[in-house]
Amino acid sequence: MDVLQKLFEQHFHTPPQLVKPLQGQLGGSGRTIVRLTAGAISAVGHASAIGIVYPVREENIAFLEFSRHFRRHGLPVPEIYADDLAHGAYIEQDLGDVTLYDFLNAHRAGDTIAPEVVEAYRKVVAILPRFQVEAARDLNYKVCYPRASFDRQSINWDLNYFKYYFLRLAGIPFNEQALEDDFSRLTRFLLTARRDFFLYRDFQSRNIMLLPADHDNADQAGKPYFLDYQGGRKGALQYDIASLLYDGKADLPPALRQQLLDQYIDALAIHLSITRDAFMEHYYAYVYVRILQALGAYGFRGFYERKPHFLLSVPYALKNLRWLAQNVTLPIGLPALMDALQSMASSDNLDKLLGIASSADHLTVRVFSFSFHREPPVDESGNGGGFVFDARALPNPHRVDALRPLTGKDALVADYLNQQPAVHQFLSSANSLVDSSVATYQRRGFKNLMVSFGCTGGQHRSVFLAEQLAKHLRGTPGVEVILRHIEVEKLESASLELETRSQ
Repeated sequence: MDVLQKLFEQHFHTPPQLVKPLQGQLGGSGRTIVRLTAGAISAVGHASAIGIVYPVREENIAFLEFSRHFRRHGLPVPEIYADDLAHGAYIEQDLGDVTLYDFLNAHRAGDTIAPEVVEAYRKVVAILPRFQVEAARDLNYKVCYPRASFDRQSINWDLNYFKYYFLRLAGIPFNEQALEDDFSRLTRFLLTARRDFFLYRDFQSRNIMLLPADHDNADQAGKPYFLDYQGGRKGALQYDIASLLYDGKADLPPALRQQLLDQYIDALAIHLSITRDAFMEHYYAYVYVRILQALGAYGFRGFYERKPHFLLSVPYALKNLRWLAQNVTLPIGLPALMDALQSMASSDNLDKLLGIASSADHLTVRVFSFSFHREPPVDESGNGGGFVFDARALPNPHRVDALRPLTGKDALVADYLNQQPAVHQFLSSANSLVDSSVATYQRRGFKNLMVSFGCTGGQHRSVFLAEQLAKHLRGTPGVEVILRHIEVEKLESASLELETRSQ
């Protein structure tokens, strides 16, 4: 981390006090991603940044070049603060922790999605054409990696990725030559679409950040910012909107997908003269190729690298393929591919593999707050307990008259504790320890982990810390978080009983 800390100090003129690993490290990119923060506002603003270390120089160059280009066009991407390509490192603007995917999951009940989420998606699809058309005109495609365009070679890679890392490893039967013939037909058709636009390549909900309400610019709260376009290249318009709308675990309802597609085409018309019919001619073929590419990635990470949490996305991809089979007719025939997809949907072997992955990867983390005046919570899972963190050395909100009747769930208490550097250091250390155990537990197939935070009264510090850890863990693939506040539950129960008696 030395190089990232040096870059941070060069930019902010103050050293970082905290270096916190981020959840992104659990993904498939191979990057080391951390948040670096200082304890005070520096001469150049809020002293917080995201640091990335990645050894693939070509991808780093592409990301840095694209980021600076997009910012010149006024597009919402992170500012690059400093870089050291010799060490594969750079630091960029900290955009918070809430992805569009997180926001969607927090504000949905099945297929019912809250209006504020729909509005966020609307903003996203309205911005996409600016990347694809406006910024594409003078982009330096010479830095694209590994290809400068989504050409025949790129498509072949994606289709073979699906064939060898998903179909073959999942034991799905297929006729090799007939499938290759279909792949050739599909590739020829895809290449008849106009392909002189910027293709973002991984335009999906986890790569879109929503600025937090407490961001430096309060009026920007909820604004989408865009990440992970280092694989961008020249290509067709249809690929990126297909990536967003058929993003597997986002599981958007078909009616919403159609609504957002219509809004995207309307936004596209502002930048480009293209008829709806011309766009739709190739759209669903690109939907298919994007889903197949994603399945190849799931298979590579899940079957080949034995990281089972990647396989948890497979049922969502299969759901999308079933919908396509029932509702879409492609303008070309692909009988061998459709037979393979049908075999996937009815494969007992695949069901077994996915069941094993789901069972092996599912970990329940129970997070508690409690008072040290009483016994710590008992582990009822049979795992024998877990972490118990003592928060009594931290600044105590109970000593502030206005905060005494509140709990760690209240905003005023959270604001008070967030202003204490010792609290951030404590939480960062606790998160790192728990993250390490979560990763090990998942790898070894353990089912339960317990984490308890104790303080004097079990009302302020321990509650706040438990809330923050639960927030940190939610969204981790294969992890279910159960949160309980022992003393607060007693207070709420007593209050309810008193209210009932008074009535």
